[in-house]
Amino acid sequence: RVQSVESGGGLVQPGGSLRLSCTAPGLSSANCGIHWSRQAPGKQREWVSWISADGITTYDVSVKGRFTGSNDKAKDTVYLQMNELRPEDTAIYSCKTDGVASSPCFGDWGQGTQVTVSA
Repeated sequence: RVQSVESGGGLVQPGGSLRLSCTAPGLSSANCGIHWSRQAPGKQREWVSWISADGITTYDVSVKGRFTGSNDKAKDTVYLQMNELRPEDTAIYSCKTDGVASSPCFGDWGQGTQVTVSA
């Protein structure tokens, strides 16, 4: 299984920005995409975005227009640029590769990175 590692979280004021990173060994050579999800305290995990190996992106309606995904194949890294952050974006953000079981892109959610949006 591919193990992804997230970074880039932090504390930001409403309206601010953060860029999250997700690094997964072999991401580019296996042509994997990345899913991002988030989990707020006391709530279930919710899907946020998908970035394909070719840079195609899809977003949940709650973040569309504010979040932008991209990838850097040379670094086996995917980014999630988060702008116009709101208090309701506060959560632990995690990523994983998008393959099904037994595929080279099958992976688990990482441990996540905390994003806190507060004045």
